[in-house]
Amino acid sequence: MTLENTLNSISSFIWGPITLFFLLGVGIYLMIGLHAYPIKNLKHGFKVLFKKSDDKDDGDISSFESLMTALSATVGTGNIAGVATAIFLGGPGAIFWMWITALFGMATKYAEAFLAIYFREKNTSGNYVGGPMYYIKNGLNQKYHFLAYLFAFFGMIAAFGIGNGVQANSVAQVLSSEFNISQITIGFTIAILVMLVILGGIKSIGKTAAQLVPIMSAIYILGGLYIIFINISIVPDIFLLIVNSAFTTTAATGGFAGATIWMAIRFGVSRGVFSNEAGLGSSPIAHAAAKTNNPVKQGSISMLEPLIDTLVVCTITAFVILISNSWLSGINGASLTSLAFNEGLPGLGKYIVIIGLVLFAFSTIIGWSYYGEKCAEFIFGEGITTIYRVLWIIVIPVGATIELNLIWLIADIMNGLMALPNLIALILLSPIVFSKTKSLLNK
Repeated sequence: MTLENTLNSISSFIWGPITLFFLLGVGIYLMIGLHAYPIKNLKHGFKVLFKKSDDKDDGDISSFESLMTALSATVGTGNIAGVATAIFLGGPGAIFWMWITALFGMATKYAEAFLAIYFREKNTSGNYVGGPMYYIKNGLNQKYHFLAYLFAFFGMIAAFGIGNGVQANSVAQVLSSEFNISQITIGFTIAILVMLVILGGIKSIGKTAAQLVPIMSAIYILGGLYIIFINISIVPDIFLLIVNSAFTTTAATGGFAGATIWMAIRFGVSRGVFSNEAGLGSSPIAHAAAKTNNPVKQGSISMLEPLIDTLVVCTITAFVILISNSWLSGINGASLTSLAFNEGLPGLGKYIVIIGLVLFAFSTIIGWSYYGEKCAEFIFGEGITTIYRVLWIIVIPVGATIELNLIWLIADIMNGLMALPNLIALILLSPIVFSKTKSLLNK
């Protein structure tokens, strides 16, 4: 058995029915326990997002910067290559399950950010740190503390996959094929640019993300919306195709190999989680640094992530691919999305995807560098920071030249492993989320 086959078997097991239903189940449970607060109070989330922090509030970056940092890490190749892969492997129905994952993921995101603020602490440098490892350590009985170290270990390793290698590889492949630049050259260029940002820590990352994320999202969204608008007459048919395919086997057509209902669920949920990271426990690490003493406020801001990332950006990608019928071509990944955009906007579409991919990937790399660094810091102390940053920069050109399928498999495995300790913690700490949310809202 080859390494790829072995990893594929492990990935299939980790992302089997138990994990997928656990992810969805926790989201459903939290949504019920919060009385659908994330759905009913979206307007409040946008309102507090732009509200100026009180001078008395603790934290290192603004709430807006924390959201942009979290979005910089989530809005990445998952929105371009991940959506295409989900459709390629799971058929159009995979998009429906991405939507479901995002909908209930809003409750998961709320709980994660709430706990990140509620249980955060200061490190020896005077910076605020938080996330699953800290709300496990500070919120649960000592017998559960091993979960904190498990999360931190898996998160530290997973970061090099989901947040580094996958992103660098996707950029390198696209730029190499379009502009005939060597992948190693692209890798080194990305590494230098990333280095200039991450050496400044969370404040530098937050400021860069706050400037980069709105611009890159606007370019991609407007391009996609234009293609959808000029094909508005078939949009209802595309929507029905997605819904119907979610509950029926998709027959093989053209270059498409066909997909079962289970394949639609598996790849829809796994790629949905890869895209918005609800349940992984990554984004609360960024939200813990926000300037606020109100966990409900930060939770309300965090629950916007699946809405923006999956229900908006991923949906646009999916509709463009399905409108063009490119998903029947037999092409996979970012190349599929590029083909679809170029058919919708000849000559210009592929460059929208290229620009989007480069900017999305770059932002993800800088965002996840912080996540991985904080996980490493939890285990080894602050002295590991410089070493981790150096390793992070070194891995970028390596990731740019490695086989894509291998990297995706490793990323999938690590994502699943880091999610499990976090999901257990969310269940155990949910009574605090429910009761404190109620009491703070009633003030």
